[in-house]
Amino acid sequence: MVDVNERPAADAADEAYDGEHSEAWAVVVAVDGDLATVRVEDSGCGQCSAPGGCGGRLLARPACDARRTYRVVNGTGRVAGERVRVLLPARSVRRSAFAAYAYPLLALLGGALAGSELGGETGALAGALLGLGLGWLHLWRAEWRWRGDASLRPSIRR
Repeated sequence: MVDVNERPAADAADEAYDGEHSEAWAVVVAVDGDLATVRVEDSGCGQCSAPGGCGGRLLARPACDARRTYRVVNGTGRVAGERVRVLLPARSVRRSAFAAYAYPLLALLGGALAGSELGGETGALAGALLGLGLGWLHLWRAEWRWRGDASLRPSIRR
């Protein structure tokens, strides 16, 4: 069993990984073929108290204190009990955030504005609900479209 308190040194896979990404330390809890189930120890960048840190993890802690488990590609052959870094391409984070937050909000506001022009207050409410529904459909469609894109998937690095 690997000591989970020991942070492994960087290896060649780390050096070869170029590009922006988010990362989190995790422990492999199970391996199933080329996939691994990992338990993420912390969320966010860990710079909450540092100058310029957003403090997002501090805000989320009361609502999300449970440790998270995810299935990720295990291209490095890690075994249960190992401490690993899970990398998520920044492109994936940006796309997901836009699809989940920005687009539905813009669709809701656009629907409300269009509805208010067409039917006053009742039209605004109906337009907002229609816009929110369209935002949800866009999110559902984006999830299906991006599901097969390997460049958006998290991966394990040592």
